Amino acid sequence: MKTPSVYVTVASAAGVGSTISLLRLVSPSSGTNFMTLPILAYTVPSLALGGGSDAVLILVRWVHIVAGITWIGLLYFFVLVNGNFLAELDPKMRMTIIPKLMPRAMWWFRWSSVVTVLVGFGYWNYIVGTDARNAIAMGGTASPGVVIGSFVVIWTLVFAIEMGAVMSPVPALKKPAVLGLVVAVVLVAATYIFLALNQNGWESNRTLAIGIGGGLGWFMMFNVWGIVWRMQKKLIRWNEAALADGSPIPAEAAKYAQISSAVARVSFWVSFPMLFFMGASSHYLMFVRR
Repeated sequence: MKTPSVYVTVASAAGVGSTISLLRLVSPSSGTNFMTLPILAYTVPSLALGGGSDAVLILVRWVHIVAGITWIGLLYFFVLVNGNFLAELDPKMRMTIIPKLMPRAMWWFRWSSVVTVLVGFGYWNYIVGTDARNAIAMGGTASPGVVIGSFVVIWTLVFAIEMGAVMSPVPALKKPAVLGLVVAVVLVAATYIFLALNQNGWESNRTLAIGIGGGLGWFMMFNVWGIVWRMQKKLIRWNEAALADGSPIPAEAAKYAQISSAVARVSFWVSFPMLFFMGASSHYLMFVRR
């Protein structure tokens, strides 16, 4: 029986930054391909790095994301790990650990919240401005100042209501479940009002989704600075004094720790819809222009 002869063909295909050669073994009598072998001739990455505003915008988003990971990561550490850990320690060990752990952790916690929110707020202003310019260029009308102004007013008022509940003489309002319910109702109302004011046809899905998700982040940042840090710095100072000279920790320390824990837990639960709306701004169409 005669073994069929074969011949070799080589075909090349040029791609972006590389050339792929295909080595084929073909029977001359039947034209059947016995084997096709890809050969990577060379690979040279092809990059086109944008400059100007594109570079600035990606840098802003990168800083926002890194700071946000730091902030939310520490929030989850405080709620899921640190609170239970400190509660299990004896008083002597607790007053030793708190002055060493909490000042550094709280420094990163509060400043990463500021960077996350302010950088994100600046980026969102750019998005709102772009939507407005596009609407005006197409002959429509737009009021970016109303969107931005309503954002600041609405989400700041949400924090003011929560602060009123926390500082209220009614003890029940300081319980985590009750405080969480009050905040949930206020946040739903705030979301409704924000959308009612700002769905006028020119606002994009990104503008509205970040207007809600970023608003929740705005509220959470005020929680960090307005309540949690105010409570924690007193607890840190009292534990430092107790460790240094044996000064008794004031009786109100337990109340401050309870308030700090309750508000941190509120922020923990609020972080989930916050992250959803931030992701939905680019990956899930929720708000269709009228």
